Amino acid sequence: MKTPIVDFVREYAQRNSVRLHMPGHKGIERLGIERLDITEIDGADVLYSPDGIILESENNASQLFGTAHTFYSTEGSSLCIKAMLAIATAGAEDKPLIVATRNSHKAFIYAAALLELDVEWIYPEKCFHLCECLVTPSELENTLSGLDKTPSAVYVTSPDYLGNILDIQGLADVCHAHKIPLIVDNAHGAYLGFLRESVHPISLGADMCCDSAHKTLPVLTGGAYLHISKSADQSFCEIAREKLSLFASTSPSYLILQSLDMCNLYLSDGYREKLSCLCDRLAELCLRLEDKGYKASAREPAKILIDASKSYFSGNYLTEYLRAKGIEIEFSDRDCVVMMFTPDNSDVDIDRVERALLDFDIKSEDKSDKTTSEFCVVTQRATSIRKAIFAPSEIVCACDAIGRVCASPTVACPPAIPIVVSGEVISAEHIKLFEHYGIEKISVVK
Repeated sequence: MKTPIVDFVREYAQRNSVRLHMPGHKGIERLGIERLDITEIDGADVLYSPDGIILESENNASQLFGTAHTFYSTEGSSLCIKAMLAIATAGAEDKPLIVATRNSHKAFIYAAALLELDVEWIYPEKCFHLCECLVTPSELENTLSGLDKTPSAVYVTSPDYLGNILDIQGLADVCHAHKIPLIVDNAHGAYLGFLRESVHPISLGADMCCDSAHKTLPVLTGGAYLHISKSADQSFCEIAREKLSLFASTSPSYLILQSLDMCNLYLSDGYREKLSCLCDRLAELCLRLEDKGYKASAREPAKILIDASKSYFSGNYLTEYLRAKGIEIEFSDRDCVVMMFTPDNSDVDIDRVERALLDFDIKSEDKSDKTTSEFCVVTQRATSIRKAIFAPSEIVCACDAIGRVCASPTVACPPAIPIVVSGEVISAEHIKLFEHYGIEKISVVK
């Protein structure tokens, strides 16, 4: 597969032209990458109105992912989320309604504020972690059937931070029966279409989804895809660039574009086989960890979750142990440890992780507080997301916030999932969750 963006930039760098254009470093290497960092010069194409090398590269990605079109983002899935919601609500005559799972990323909250959306939240029947919202097709059907207003779209997160993958095909069937598009935040699942059997949202009936390419593929941080399905409304592709450019910088990173371009070659050259071998190895590792006494799972094939919620140790305690062994994990809290792998992790890497985990005393007494909390708290809305985010606000101690209205959501990234959404009233149950996740200060409406 050709790499038109990479080829153009490399050829330009070799010319040693006098650079009387941006960026200001003029190709002089201080980090070692400046000569490949260019702007939209002649021949480099334009990301939001491409007709040359960028369009050619996106067409290559579209072929690989089986989409009507795959659009590049150099500003992560956060940009794609805003664009997808703008696409889905284009032309709405009144304030659009989106049905969304409660474990939505804060980028969704900000998009709802910017686009002035109403949100009908889906709360799970059972919830064992803030990151989870395991909505089923029947639960979605009940939600949609009970609405007085037809939503512009249904928005779900799959996989979530813990590796849970929803029944996207079943959810898509429900949405399409109601003539509603399904949008998926697939930020953690760019690789899912290259498994032995694809479980990528586009393959399973989603109309649009975003993938953070940099999370699971060899792409520089900030590289992402907005995928539009071949079965989606034709207008989605027609207005996608307009909606992306509405929220995007006019100076996209050509380093990230080259990275996305090079990834096409990587995906087309033996990636499926390498991914298959990795997933088999991780499945075997999970079995050995379970034999040791861990509660370990690979719900998502390239991610291992260690459940510490009912163990002697906390997830944070295990993380500190692993860090001392030279192993840095993706995410941990009191209840879990999340480890993300790709085929670029060597056998030596995985051996080191295995040895460290098998040497850990899983019955060591961890003195941290292991109190449990109720993660599914249905909240009272006082005002709209938009009004709350743009209202005058102040920072208060969490313990003093009961009865106050949340302004901007207070949440760390990862996982960037708000406990209380902007415009909602903070309750005593929320305070327990703030304590559980170590949140001491909260932004509230004055």
